This record gives sequence, structure tokens and C-alpha cells, in this order.
Amino acid sequence: MAEGLQVALTDFQSSRNNVRHHTQEISVDHLIVRRGQAFSITLYFSNGSFQPGLDNIIFVTETGPLPDLAKGTRAMFSLTGRGGPSPWIASLETNGPTSLEVSLCASPTAAVGRYLLKIHIDPFQGSVTAYQLGEFILLFNPWCPEDAVYLDSEPQRQEYVMNDYGFIYQGNKNWIRPCPWNYGQFEDNIIDICLTLLDKSLHFQIDPATDCALRGSPIYVSRVVCAMINSNDDSGVLNGNWSENYTDGVNPAEWTGSVAILKQWRATGCQPVRYGQCWVFAAVMCTVMRCLGIPTRVITNFDSGHDTDGNLIIDEYYDNTGRILNNKKKDTIWNFHVWNECWMARQDLPPGYGGWQVLDATPQETSNGLYCCGPASVSAIKEGEVDLDYDTRFAFSMVNADCVSWLVHGGREQKLHRDTSSVGNFISTKSIQSDERDDITENYKYREGTPQERQAFLKALQKLEARRSQGSLRAGSQPLRPTPRIQEETRRLDTPSLQPSDIVQVSLKFQLLGRPNMGQDIRFVLLALNVSSQFKDLKVNLSAQSLLHDGSPLSPFWQDTAFITLAPQEAKTYPCTIPYSQYSQYLSTDKLIRISALGEEKSRPEKILANKIITLSYPSITINVLGPVIVNQPLSIEVIFSNPLSEQVADCVLTVEGSGVFKKQQRVLIGVLKPQHRARVSLTTVPFKSGPRQIQANLRSDKFKDIKGYRNIYVDFGL
Repeated sequence: MAEGLQVALTDFQSSRNNVRHHTQEISVDHLIVRRGQAFSITLYFSNGSFQPGLDNIIFVTETGPLPDLAKGTRAMFSLTGRGGPSPWIASLETNGPTSLEVSLCASPTAAVGRYLLKIHIDPFQGSVTAYQLGEFILLFNPWCPEDAVYLDSEPQRQEYVMNDYGFIYQGNKNWIRPCPWNYGQFEDNIIDICLTLLDKSLHFQIDPATDCALRGSPIYVSRVVCAMINSNDDSGVLNGNWSENYTDGVNPAEWTGSVAILKQWRATGCQPVRYGQCWVFAAVMCTVMRCLGIPTRVITNFDSGHDTDGNLIIDEYYDNTGRILNNKKKDTIWNFHVWNECWMARQDLPPGYGGWQVLDATPQETSNGLYCCGPASVSAIKEGEVDLDYDTRFAFSMVNADCVSWLVHGGREQKLHRDTSSVGNFISTKSIQSDERDDITENYKYREGTPQERQAFLKALQKLEARRSQGSLRAGSQPLRPTPRIQEETRRLDTPSLQPSDIVQVSLKFQLLGRPNMGQDIRFVLLALNVSSQFKDLKVNLSAQSLLHDGSPLSPFWQDTAFITLAPQEAKTYPCTIPYSQYSQYLSTDKLIRISALGEEKSRPEKILANKIITLSYPSITINVLGPVIVNQPLSIEVIFSNPLSEQVADCVLTVEGSGVFKKQQRVLIGVLKPQHRARVSLTTVPFKSGPRQIQANLRSDKFKDIKGYRNIYVDFGL
């Protein structure tokens, strides 16, 4: 009986293959490849060479705890083509005296994850010899046209897959602030943490064989990751906290990167990390998805709707002082909300709805029983196709719900006005290979006030009503007639020039006098304008209160009353000042103050409402680079920061990080900073990766949590 070839050594050519597969940033020592693209390995034999006519080599790949040919988690494919068709391919490259170089290629639809590679050597006339060659990791491939995540722009692939830092936009629509973030998807152990995250999901725990088989679908994987970023259903990565009490964890505003969060999650046995809010959930999800190979970006929506009852209306309630009240329906308008877009084909939807998909890991509403949202097609959101999977109705309401304001007085509710354009403004993401902000609002909705925008809204409303009507029919009720809201929207479309009967004669508007800096008094004016031909006597109640960024109001801390008489066609200003001493103790971590004015005329029952959200600003941290920046050479940096307040602050801690520059996050205990004191700290590090990099810094104290700064650098490869 003939003796089969004996494998003495296998060279996975990890360094060469990883460069070709754009995974060298993850590792050069372990094989990490992308599906639908060939990679090479070399087999070394101890007893001869491969003879095509005499030897038959069958490769076997397996993933998951229960590999199965029928499920696609096990594949068998022959170097000589014998054994039947397989979605995986093996081909001969070089046949040497004692070695064999072969090219292997995974199916572009194969499940991603950790694989075991085996071979069976069959000499046709002898016994089969089996070898376990080793492990490799298979990822999605946006460079492969046959992959569902294929992206045909190299600059976009570099930005949305390869870039390991970026900006998350915060603040408000009148003051948009870029917050630097270290995604760090290629840092040590992050790929292993991402695969662990998939294995910790409820889907895997319940049915691991099916879960692994479905990991070839970016739709499925994105929903699993989305649910695992929050911890509402499982041992997910982050606990959400909007209470302003973070004593048993980290204030969400203090984080500057995903790496520390993910490493803490695994180091504690996959216990949820405390705490996160929307931008932290989205940033960590971006890290995981880019690591797995799915093009992903972070999106900020200013004035973002949270419609809890699914009627595409956000109701806001005010008292007679203009103070916004806690919403009994839990509808809110978030000052800003952050989610992800992931790029993928959508064969499960009608043509035209592939491309960017909304995924929101912030736990707001359940989807098929789990706290996740998406993927919802951005194109479907724009067109009002709210019946398409997944969670498109909820995503539509975040960017295009209407807002109705109500006055609550004496146990009664009076409708103040309806605003069709206040929700969904300045939808933002980082530009491609640039630090500039890219406004992508037009991707989500037609321009406010246009017939196309109202048509999309009417379509969405009709689809929601049709779904409710179908539910009534199943319950045995009569089919629902068109609701007054649908009739109203239809009239608006039919008569776009129709004006309300009670044309506004007096308007109120706030205007800031200079930038509102933390630690300083806030100065502004109320502008009252009379456009009528009659005298107007106004009584205006003014108030100020802190807000959380999810729209939740805190107690008011400032109130005033103005009596203003306006001649026909006259405008007047009423000056206001809120001292720092008055707002400092009431300020939330989000540094948001909402000023409101509720006016009324003596001769008319209608109320006039005006409000403005102010975000207080800090001076940013300055980072100076001292000397040339060369890989594997010592680098000195100087971090300059200051206490912006006119009072002493304590418990100051400076954190500095940056993928490829620091091996781990640096923490410097500063202690006490005197009022208005300026300080500097010097740090030394050794950059270990070349190319464009970013250093992020954050300063926290007992009075503030998120004074931030960043510095972009380029690390030269050197000689």
C-alpha cells in the first residue's frame, strides 16, 4: 500500500497575505484574510513531492462549535478538482521538490469568524492521512465585488474600514462641536474581542450552529452586534446611564476611545462597562464593524426625534412660565443623537435600497424582542418606505417627525403650534480623508418645506395607518377610514400655498450676545417683533433650565417677566443675563441650557412660544509635538490645558491615547487646579505604527468632565 505525503511544516505566509488583504494593521504574525480573495500557503513535506496524478489533497475548513457542510460552516475542496463543486477554491501555484505552494479562496458569502484549516492527503491507492494545519480568521471584504459589503471607492474604503480615528459631532445645531475619538479597530486583541462579542450573543447561546451559519450575512451580523453593544438583553459591552449619577463607573463624557471600553469588557469576564450614552454606543459599534470588515461611519442627528407611540409626532409640553415639562408620553427631542451607518447590499428589499443602512445600538426600543435598531435603508427613510425591514419607521421618526407644542395650565392642554421642520437637522459625519464635517441631511429627507418632503411624510403616515387598519381587521373590527391627520396632510399637498387663518402678528426670538463660555455670565436678548398695523402689549414669561442631551429637562434655575409695548411694525429687544453663580450648580454634564419665552397679548388668547438651546463651551486642550515623529523612535509631546472657571477645581485627571502611538491609555493625576490656572504636562512615547495617526486627550475634574483636544500627526517609517 502506497504511503501518503507527510506534512512536516506549514507556512501561512501571514505577513504577505495580510498585506494583500488589508489586515496587516491587525497582525503580521497570524493569518487574517478576507472572503472572496485568494491567499497563499506553503506545505513542506518530509517524504517527497506532490504528484498530481498520484496524490489527491483535500482541504477542509471549519468554523463554529458544530461545523456542518449543509450549513456552510464546513467546506471540503480538492486541489485537483475531484470531490465535487465547492464554494471554496484551491489551486496549485508552485510545486517544488519538497514543498507545495497553493492558493486558497473563501467563498464571498462564507461566514466570518475563526476557522480551522485541515487537509486530507489521499494517495488514491493508500490510506488517507489527515493534518490539522492551523487557524485563521476570515473577515468581510469590501474590496471584493461579489461580497455584500463591497464598496467601489478606495477613498471610502480607507475612511470607513481602515481609518482608526475620527470625530463624533456633539453640541447643538447652532454650535456643532467635533469630539475626537480613537476607534482603534486594529489594536492588539481587538479582533479577538470582536469575535468573543459574537459568541456572547443570545443567538449564539441559544443555537450556535445556526448563528455561525448566518454570520455570512452582514444584515444578520450587524443586528447581532447592534444588540450586543448595549447590555439590556445580554452581557453586552455597555450599560447606558442618563441619570447624571456615575459614581460607580465612568461618566460617558470622559471616554475618548473604544479600545479601553472593549478591553475592560473582556478583562472583567464580559461584564458590561459603566457607562455609555448614544455617542459611546455608536463609537464602539463603529470599532467592531470596521474590525469585521463592514464599512461603517458614525452619524449625528441634531434635534433627533424619539417617537414612542409610532404616530410620527413628538409632543412637547410647557407650563405658563415657558418651562418645558417632563413628557408624560415619553416623546422627546434629543439635542443630538448618534447612530451608525453600515454599507451593505439589501437583497431582502426591493431594488434601490442597498447602500448605507442605519444601525442604532442605543437601547431605545426593542426590535424582534431585542434592544437593537436596523439595518434600516437610508434611501427607504428618505422615501417614507417605513414598512421595510428593519425598524425603518422608528428611524424615519428620528429625522422627520412633526413636533407639536402644548401649553399645560389649570389641568388643561392648549395646542400652541405644530412644527414640521424642527426634527432632524444638520445630520453630520466626518468627511472622507478630511477633518471637515460632511452634512448628509439630504440623504435622509427632501428639503424641508418642499412638496417631495411632505409627500414622503404622507406616504409614511399612510403606511402606518394601513398597518393599524390591518391589525383591526385581524381583530374583527371594521376597516379604518382615513384619519384626520391623513386628510390634513393631503390638503396641504393639494393646496401648498394655503396659509393658516391666524397669521402670526407678533414673533419672539432669542439672540446670544457673544459665545457662551463655561464660567462666564450668559448674555442674550429677547427680540420681539410686531408685524401688524396695531399696537401690541405683551407679557412674556422667561425661564432657563438645564437639559440632558436626550431632551430630559431638569429643574428651572432662572425666571423673569417682561412687559413689552410694541408700536406697529416695531421691533424691541429685552436684555437678559444669567450669572455663572446662578447656573453653575444646576448644570448637567451635557452643559445644555434651554431658555424659553412664553408671551401673550392682552387682546388675544393665543400664546407665543420661543426657545433656544445653549451649549456652554470650554477652551480646548492643546497638544504640541516636540521633534520628529518616526516609528519605533521616542517621541515627546506636550499637553497644555487650563481651568476655565473662576473657582478652584479638584480631582483633575488627564487621559491621553492614540492608536499606533500609545500602547495603552495614559492617565496623569493632576490634582488641584487654581482658578483660571494654565498647566502643561510632558509625555514620552514610542510610536509603533507608521502613517497618519491621531492623539486624543481629555481633562476631567470635580466640576467638569470633558475638556478635550486632539492632534493629528504623521508617523514616518524611517530608514
